[in-house]
Amino acid sequence: MSQDVTVYITDRNGERHEVQAPTDMNMNIMELIRAYELAEEGTVGVCGGMAMCASCQCYVLNDVISLERNPDEEAMLWEAYHVKENSRLGCQIPITEEIDGLELEIAPEQ
Repeated sequence: MSQDVTVYITDRNGERHEVQAPTDMNMNIMELIRAYELAEEGTVGVCGGMAMCASCQCYVLNDVISLERNPDEEAMLWEAYHVKENSRLGCQIPITEEIDGLELEIAPEQ
């Protein structure tokens, strides 16, 4: 039986949000940010979650998930602005039970 997990997301204005994320809908962090309208419309997920724009770049603030990036994510972040060592693309972080308690900050707009 699936369950919701709690994710903490700091928006681009510095406001911290505690959101519930369903683990049974095959969603990712980019879609979660859009669903809760935590970024201005049209500024996150511009490419639709294909790891082709970096508009969903987030900073991972705790050790709930790995900072290891897949090759597509690495290539996109190589070209992006505001990249840090803890940068990940939200579209590449699936919502699973393993991410419960994840803390993220949405990177500044590209």
